[in-house]
Amino acid sequence: MFGYRVPAPDEAMLISGGRRGLGGAPFRVVTGHGKFVVPFFRKTRFLSLAMCESEVTETCVTKQGIALHVRAVIAFKVGNDAESIINAGQRFLSDQDQMSVLTGRIFAGHLRAIIGSMTVEEIVTERQKLAAEVLDTSKMEMAKIGLIVDSLQIQSIDDGDTGYIEAMSAPHKAAIRRQAQIAQAQATQAAVEAEQEAARRQAEFARQTAVVKAEYSAEVDRAEAQAAQAGPLAQAHAQQEVLDAQTKLAERQALLRQKQLVSEVVKPAEAEAERVRILAAAEAQRMKIQAEAAASYDRVALDRMLIDQLPQIVKEAAGGLAGANVNVLNGADGLGEIAAGLVSQGLTILDSVRQNLGGQESGGLGSEQSRDNGLLQLSARREKKSDDGPVDVD
Repeated sequence: MFGYRVPAPDEAMLISGGRRGLGGAPFRVVTGHGKFVVPFFRKTRFLSLAMCESEVTETCVTKQGIALHVRAVIAFKVGNDAESIINAGQRFLSDQDQMSVLTGRIFAGHLRAIIGSMTVEEIVTERQKLAAEVLDTSKMEMAKIGLIVDSLQIQSIDDGDTGYIEAMSAPHKAAIRRQAQIAQAQATQAAVEAEQEAARRQAEFARQTAVVKAEYSAEVDRAEAQAAQAGPLAQAHAQQEVLDAQTKLAERQALLRQKQLVSEVVKPAEAEAERVRILAAAEAQRMKIQAEAAASYDRVALDRMLIDQLPQIVKEAAGGLAGANVNVLNGADGLGEIAAGLVSQGLTILDSVRQNLGGQESGGLGSEQSRDNGLLQLSARREKKSDDGPVDVD
């Protein structure tokens, strides 16, 4: 549009004519946006806000009186605020290249002043301190002309032909060379040790390889030997298995024969012996029962015989009294008592015979002998009574 002007992002538009700008400036400052400018009545100029560079090469004398050639680079620009733009516009708008020249001269003066208060050792070892002091001393002066410094770098410091810096660095160089030699020696030693270690590992690998080859060869030989012996070993194992089978068969046959002998000979013999024992025991029991029955029968027969003979015994006893002189004192009662006495004697004789039979049976005497003994006793008593003479009956 006709009359509408817009500054670039790194520019400041200065509009002169018409009313004054900020703080009584002869122009107004416009940044970041456009502005309508009346043609012929207003005039616009543009001030660069971009970064600028200035190089300073200066010979400075140190506190020790040693001349040093110092090279530095300054990065600067116009400040972004309106005051800095107005200050820079009033000084550099018609010739903006003068900003680099003036900045270099300003820093050259401050650089000489700061280096003059320092020693070579401080300058060499503390370059950042030197740059910071130069920036601090030039900041206010640069602000007056509307410039700000972004950085100051000391590029190089050279003492020319004096050799001071080189002499100053000699101990460090010697130490560095010594450290380098030590490092070289250590590196050489490490290389030798590495070579020795590599040789040792190579020898160890060769030894292990030889061992593995020997083991492999031995295993191959052993496998071949086992393969060569496989046939005979298999045959021997087969024969051994046959012998083992035959041995087991013989053992089973012997065990079977033993069982057959037990079933055919031992068991029948044991059964026969048991049968004989049972028969003998049965026979003995039968004989015992028969003996007991015979003994019991003999006693019963003897008792019956004695009972049957009791009247005869009494009769005999009475016959013995026939020739005896018997005086009967109390008549019929006396005769009854005599008869009763005879019967009592007969019963006594019967009991005596029974007792003798019981004792003789335990001693092994027969029933006939017992009976004869009883009869003999009865006869003896009768004879004794007949010899004694008359019997008195009370």
